[in-house]
Amino acid sequence: KHLCKSITLSSLKTTIMQLQDALTNPKIFIGLDIHKKSWTVSIQTDLFFHKTYCMPSQSEDLYQYVEKTFPAHEVHLVYEAGCCGFSVARYFLNLGWNVLVVNPADVKTGDKERYQKTDALDSKNLSNQLKAGVLKGIYIPTEQHEQFTTLARHRTQVTRKLRQTKSHIKSMLLFHGIKIPDQFDNANWSVDFVTWLEQLKFSTSCGDLALQGKIRMYKFIKSEYLQIANEMRAHCRKYNKKDYNLLRSIPGIGGYLASVVLAECGDLRRFNTEGQFSSYIGLVPGIYNSGDSEKCLGITPRSRNQLRSYLVEAAWVAIRKDAEMQNYYRKHQGKNVKSVIIKVAHKMARRILSVIKTETPYQINRNVVPIIIEIEK
Repeated sequence: KHLCKSITLSSLKTTIMQLQDALTNPKIFIGLDIHKKSWTVSIQTDLFFHKTYCMPSQSEDLYQYVEKTFPAHEVHLVYEAGCCGFSVARYFLNLGWNVLVVNPADVKTGDKERYQKTDALDSKNLSNQLKAGVLKGIYIPTEQHEQFTTLARHRTQVTRKLRQTKSHIKSMLLFHGIKIPDQFDNANWSVDFVTWLEQLKFSTSCGDLALQGKIRMYKFIKSEYLQIANEMRAHCRKYNKKDYNLLRSIPGIGGYLASVVLAECGDLRRFNTEGQFSSYIGLVPGIYNSGDSEKCLGITPRSRNQLRSYLVEAAWVAIRKDAEMQNYYRKHQGKNVKSVIIKVAHKMARRILSVIKTETPYQINRNVVPIIIEIEK
């Protein structure tokens, strides 16, 4: 009896304290399901659920409604990251609201949500989880950083277009039975090869027009490809000169890759550990462990795909330039090459974070002697 009384009294005291806190420091929790033309909003306070409604996609309208209906309330808002970016989050952060942007994959859903999924239910689920404090937000970049990231990704799209245009030209020549000279038949397109293409003549004017049009398209995309890379490097030299030069001191990382790292990651000092940084890039394995069974699921799909790809390419360059990295690679010889190069890229990621956090340029250890493996004849 005494135990039941003590439990009842303690729970009663907790409830009273919660009510007092709600009266002195009232809060509201807003879950947003954002689309291009409309938002679905679910609002609840720390005491009761208010309502769910649909509104035009105007941040000012939501602000006016909250100010009118819930004056002097501490506002907490959450929405899922998507096509609308972070402009909404920055708008409400400037108003002094507490804003979370979450990865849609991190929002907990039950089996019921598989069969009953609506915008109203999604926004209400976000509001409930925000109130319960179980959501973990992602990094919200500044407007300047977000636009720099957009430029880097535009360059990636241009790179794909450039490869596609090259493929179209070679496919056209193959289709019409025109053989490319052996000195030009490779992935690198020299100035001489482009000149050879321009001087190439078909039997009719239609073939000439088609080829010349593709060559003009190739030249335009190539100029855009080069110009964007130069602009990205210039931007970093102007606004992130210190970090840019620190990254370039690492073997395998040139000016363009250094600018991509800064564009995709922003201020690297926000990462507390090397594990956080590697996980952000996507250079960690997926693991399934249950009971006595454990298996590796391969490299994680949660990643910055383009940055991870660039780091893997840079790892091959680092192996050639840095004896220490070459020794690390040789220690894993005999294993799957793809797995080993991911390990090397992971080591490069640790170096990247280290030079930024310590603000010390990377120094190649000249005393390390590359391991030479003798092959028996």
